[in-house]
Amino acid sequence: MTIGLYNSYDPVKFAEAHRRALARAGPIALAFDANLATFGFPYEKDLRTPLEIVRWVSGTTSIGEGGKYLVELAEAGRFQTFDFPKKGFPPQLGDIVVTTNRPDPQRAAGAKLLAGLLRRGRSLCLVFGLGPRGLDDRDVYPLGKYHFDLTGRGLSLETATAIGAAPALIWALLRSD
Repeated sequence: MTIGLYNSYDPVKFAEAHRRALARAGPIALAFDANLATFGFPYEKDLRTPLEIVRWVSGTTSIGEGGKYLVELAEAGRFQTFDFPKKGFPPQLGDIVVTTNRPDPQRAAGAKLLAGLLRRGRSLCLVFGLGPRGLDDRDVYPLGKYHFDLTGRGLSLETATAIGAAPALIWALLRSD
């Protein structure tokens, strides 16, 4: 499972919100055996590798033991960066799961289904939109093979809450049988 952070903030300037999202998602990924990927993050030009990025972020945060867990994730090769997906997400990430409180009924998938796919060896990338607009309905929603409403009730959750709860729920179900 991969936690995918999709930049819905500023596509040009790396903002505090980008840094906080990375710092928060790293420990979550490590805790629940997930990888972490970013899409369309405007990293500084001098930060060329995932390890350089996380070392810089870790020096600016107290989250996750001062970024220790994010660095550990990157050192294990479990943090990747990608441009905005133009024609689709990178295939190595597996099936794309759009996280939304408004799933397309034809693509709707619950945590139990997603855990079952992982159990059968499928790779999944849970894509979370950062920013007040979340994921773009026109550009990103069609790219998701599955649409996952974490609450199953159409409730909108704050992004950091959803980033923590979704992998935890799937991970717990994956280990429950």
